[in-house]
Amino acid sequence: MADTNVYQPLLMDADFERLDDFLESDRAPTDALDVIGAHGFLVALAVAPTALSAAHWIGELFQGEPAFADEQERDEILALLETLKVKAAQALELGQLPELPFELTLDGLAPEETPIGDWCAGFMEGVFLDEAAWFAEDEENVAALLLPFMALSGLFDEEPDMQDFIADTQRLEALVSQLPDLVLDLYLHYRVPPEKPKPTARKKRSTRKR
Repeated sequence: MADTNVYQPLLMDADFERLDDFLESDRAPTDALDVIGAHGFLVALAVAPTALSAAHWIGELFQGEPAFADEQERDEILALLETLKVKAAQALELGQLPELPFELTLDGLAPEETPIGDWCAGFMEGVFLDEAAWFAEDEENVAALLLPFMALSGLFDEEPDMQDFIADTQRLEALVSQLPDLVLDLYLHYRVPPEKPKPTARKKRSTRKR
């Protein structure tokens, strides 16, 4: 059966390549996220239950001060990052699935050897930026929703509780194909209030006189 999902691109191809070129250049700090990690990071910020100031997340994404050629380049690069984040939020608000910058398959490779691992690691970096807010309510459910991102990120491979989970290659492959849906599930978790139980009908008192 053909995949009928329609994925919403978050940046035009030319803009994505421009961002990639800058983040791979000498003008970006050595520890800055690459374009795949930055994509995951910004999608996480679009999902996050609380908004963070641009100054906060930009500093974390670059891990230092970029050596922009001039103010024009600074404005261009920061605008591309902000656009990616805003487009992700807009798509999710409409119930649309974000287009991710890789094929949704591991193709027999370990996640950390693929862009999938880099993207999920970037997503988790976005979570760590305000971890308390992510887990402020319904911690158990949030942990379950984040587990696939954690398993695919390669950041938790040494955790004893994660060993058996990541050893199941078929499970990991299935999770990769579900990543866009999982992003939407997380977004809705923070924005759609849980349904209240319907009140039980009360029996009417008899008004018959005795």
